[in-house]
Amino acid sequence: MARKPNVLLILADDMGFSDIGCYGSEIETPNIDRLAAGGVRFSQFYNTARCSPSRASMLTGLHPHQTGIGILTKDDRPHGYPGSLNHDCVTVAEILSAAGYATSLVGKWHLASNIRQANDAWPTRRGFDHFYGTLAGSCSYFQPASLTRGERNAEAEATDNSNYYYTDAITQEACVFVREKSQVHQPFFMYVAYTAPHWPLQATEKDIAKYRGRYDEGWDVLRERRMQRLRESGLLANAVDECERDPDEPAWEDAENKAWEASRMEVYAAQMHRMDQGVGDILATLEETGQLENTMVFFLSDNGACAEVLPLDGSAEAFKQRRPDLDRLKPRNGRDLRVGNEPAIVPGPEDTYASYGRAWANLSNTPFRLYKRWTHEGGISTPLIVHWPAGELDNGSIVRAPSQLTDVLPTILEATQVPYPENFKDRGIPKYEGCSLLSALRGDKPTDHPLFWEHTGNAAIRQGRWKLVREYPKPWELYDMDTDRAETKDLAALSPRIVRELVVQWQAWADRVGVVPWEGVLEGYRAEGKNESEAAG
Repeated sequence: MARKPNVLLILADDMGFSDIGCYGSEIETPNIDRLAAGGVRFSQFYNTARCSPSRASMLTGLHPHQTGIGILTKDDRPHGYPGSLNHDCVTVAEILSAAGYATSLVGKWHLASNIRQANDAWPTRRGFDHFYGTLAGSCSYFQPASLTRGERNAEAEATDNSNYYYTDAITQEACVFVREKSQVHQPFFMYVAYTAPHWPLQATEKDIAKYRGRYDEGWDVLRERRMQRLRESGLLANAVDECERDPDEPAWEDAENKAWEASRMEVYAAQMHRMDQGVGDILATLEETGQLENTMVFFLSDNGACAEVLPLDGSAEAFKQRRPDLDRLKPRNGRDLRVGNEPAIVPGPEDTYASYGRAWANLSNTPFRLYKRWTHEGGISTPLIVHWPAGELDNGSIVRAPSQLTDVLPTILEATQVPYPENFKDRGIPKYEGCSLLSALRGDKPTDHPLFWEHTGNAAIRQGRWKLVREYPKPWELYDMDTDRAETKDLAALSPRIVRELVVQWQAWADRVGVVPWEGVLEGYRAEGKNESEAAG
């Protein structure tokens, strides 16, 4: 009897479409590129535009609204979503654990509204035998808040270790798990959820030094170079002609504080580089233990690049007050924590808390429009690489058919030959929404099915070559994805019949999966004296 394959699901956080070498980047990612060279790349794979919803969808095969997580992990009832993974879904870890797999989550969870007391939305209660990571979202890389081992707070593991860096700790924990399960010859499912390259911009001086000066030419030159590499790679075929800068951002030659601007991207690249080194360590461990040949590896990102400016809303002090995890941070250099995107704060060290801004996010998303939170291509397009030497994949190929996160679970189940349950723990479970991609990975034509999105009122449907998309509260736009993935030529006025048909189809989906109308969520927040930015999280 053939040995069951291991499954390794690696997720980056806030990484743009073109941020890895094999998708056009100048950032050095040789280990991720190695996966691509020996595996399959996807050119039109989509996430759900935001962190928690993407994770919920990927793990359950459902749309995030069906899982209880439509925005983030705040409990917005009665006017919104519960913000925690509900019991109307089953995770791939629960399914594989019941089938005899060892299961591990190493890294970020962010699927529970209550992160202080163990509850049914914690990873240890949703199929993961082993958990080491953070329950919340963004956090310091040197002293991560909500760091947990099993169901026990493990923040002291970071604060007591002067050399602690979260990306490295995730990697080391993953390698230990691989070695342990290899010794007992048990197939495993491991979900490695890095927080890199999500803000704050924090990296080791050694990694930053590697990229010093790399971004002095600015975002315009580098964006065109990424676009040229994408053209040469064949990933975009003939779907993009131009690569225009975000019109709300200045040309590099007009940018102020160029040295500081370049330093922001240097740190971002350093964070990406350290994650790639971690992927390399995990692959080396798989090789050393004889597991790489029969391990199905996925690599992707939870949303497009992030254009958020810190502090998100208001002053740095107000931001700190809303983030109690920041109060506990005591930088080891003895300085006070400095929050914000301003030239006086050069990012990288432990005492800084900054992001890289919209212009660099525009580079990360080359050649697409908009960013994380939006359902335009810049918000939902992600690289997807699948590598499985023993899986008879069409290695070196590019899958061009559109697909999304709901397709991950059925792909894993078909590869492992584990059936999807009709019931779980005496509860009826809805059928997963996606389609297996295994045949496409092996060179066959995948099943054509419509794709849907909604996040904070931003919405989209993709049917074949057509994409209907809306930036709330603006009207619907229509694009031909075969010729215009950069979404530059709105065809809605020229094709009203197609718009009408797709709107009807989108609305039927939204009603079926329980999309809460965004205006209703906003009304609930307004009644509490809160604003739209608080509602969006």
